Amino acid sequence: QVQLVESGGGLVQAGGSLRLSCAASGRTDSNYVMGWFRQAPGKEREFVAAIGRSGGITSYADSVKGRFTISRDNAKNTVFLQMNSLKPEDTAVYYCASRRYYNILRVSTAYDYWGQGTQVTVSS
Repeated sequence: QVQLVESGGGLVQAGGSLRLSCAASGRTDSNYVMGWFRQAPGKEREFVAAIGRSGGITSYADSVKGRFTISRDNAKNTVFLQMNSLKPEDTAVYYCASRRYYNILRVSTAYDYWGQGTQVTVSS
């Protein structure tokens, strides 16, 4: 079992920045791919970004490419999402997820463990 706990969400004005963190505990040796998803009210959960085990491979949704950066610190079992140039449409609950395989996939069903989510609200 793996437990994931997100932090760092909050209220920010458009154009601002936030840094989300996700701390993993338990069987962290199985956290090969780590990802971030988000879900806005009335919408389906969508892929935001993911990172491979070594941190050398990343993937981003087109909507956040160039604004968001995913990174990980395996020594601390933590993954980060640096969000810059935030827009009101980035408002959502952001979820951290882990996958027990090496290949990065963008569908939520490919991920095995999930955090409880952290709210990000961007005001215009």
